[in-house]
Amino acid sequence: MSLVLSGNSGSLTVDSSAGITFPSGSNPQAAPSKVLQVVQATNNTQVTTSSGSYVAQGLSLSITPLFSTSKILLFWSGDTFINTAGTNPFVGIGRNGTVVYQSLMCYGGSSTTGAAGSLIYLDSPATTSATTYAIYIKITGGSGTMYINQDAVSQYSLTAMEIAQ
Repeated sequence: MSLVLSGNSGSLTVDSSAGITFPSGSNPQAAPSKVLQVVQATNNTQVTTSSGSYVAQGLSLSITPLFSTSKILLFWSGDTFINTAGTNPFVGIGRNGTVVYQSLMCYGGSSTTGAAGSLIYLDSPATTSATTYAIYIKITGGSGTMYINQDAVSQYSLTAMEIAQ
């Protein structure tokens, strides 16, 4: 359903699915590239896996985009450690239970390895429904164990920012 207000300098359209379109061909909804909302989740517990398949590690958040055209900018930061040479730790970002982005945190090489890590991913969920993002972890190439927050005192976080388009 749309409401159109016309005047001398153009028309303003309010559309329940597309947002607001301003006169002179401006973009619908909020100004492009502006942050509309920010949601963050943090944790400080130790998480481990020895699985070669992604497992949820317990850090998740939910964001409900204001517009279906919005992008969601995601940031994860934390530390990873592997206890066996040749084991490669991966961290993935999942949307509603499906991993949509992944990265190798450090190469296992010939010794145990630890690294501070971060992921940055720009997602296009194309929805105005509540969307859950979660962090997933797995190992490849070895039989060791991957740790997030091995010392169990650091804090790791996942942040989601809705960006208007």
